[in-house]
Amino acid sequence: MLVQVVNPTAGILEGDQLELDIGVAAGAAVLVVTPSVSRVFHMRAGEATGVQRLAVEAGGWLEFLPEPLVPHRASRYRQATEIDVARGGELVFADFLTPGRIARAETWAWSRLKLELSVRVSGELVLRERVDQSGEELKALAQLAGAENDVCCFGNFVLVSAALAEGGAWREALESLHGPGAWVGVSALRGNAGAWSLKIIARDGAEMRRVVGEVRRILSERLPRMATSLRRV
Repeated sequence: MLVQVVNPTAGILEGDQLELDIGVAAGAAVLVVTPSVSRVFHMRAGEATGVQRLAVEAGGWLEFLPEPLVPHRASRYRQATEIDVARGGELVFADFLTPGRIARAETWAWSRLKLELSVRVSGELVLRERVDQSGEELKALAQLAGAENDVCCFGNFVLVSAALAEGGAWREALESLHGPGAWVGVSALRGNAGAWSLKIIARDGAEMRRVVGEVRRILSERLPRMATSLRRV
């Protein structure tokens, strides 16, 4: 099943409180996408918040692959994502961040961005991470990664599947994507065979799309459902 999640407004506005709950039952397979980027607009005061809860039962499959988050100048946004995968469930979760409205030379100009992620597999907490930085602070990381003109895009994947219980050729193929245009790293998550973190820093949006396409192609050899087209209406 392909599901497109659409925000009924033009983007994320001051005072918005967004909630997303996705549950995948045994035997179900779901690909979740969004039709366009999520823009966080300028805010005079206050902030916007978002909560995402994703749960996959044993025998269920969820690939969550939204378009990037684009924070505008002087925006403030907090998002918390909670993921719970039962033993025997499978998940590919991704989120992407751009430095802002690049075409308008408005990069790293947001006031505050707080992104929290917690992942549990078989009831055990295997990952908890948080970004809580101003645009200027995250710009420093982009420069460390060798970003040209202070522009780069960040990608974050969580992979959970018994088919990935061991490393080997698929992991080596992902790590081979690391190069001048993109930094790519793969790490096993603690305590659970088959749970992995994949991080990407790409020089621009086009390079990020290319790398993500390669990631899906490589993983589809172990996870055939990832061969599904990302068609959008």
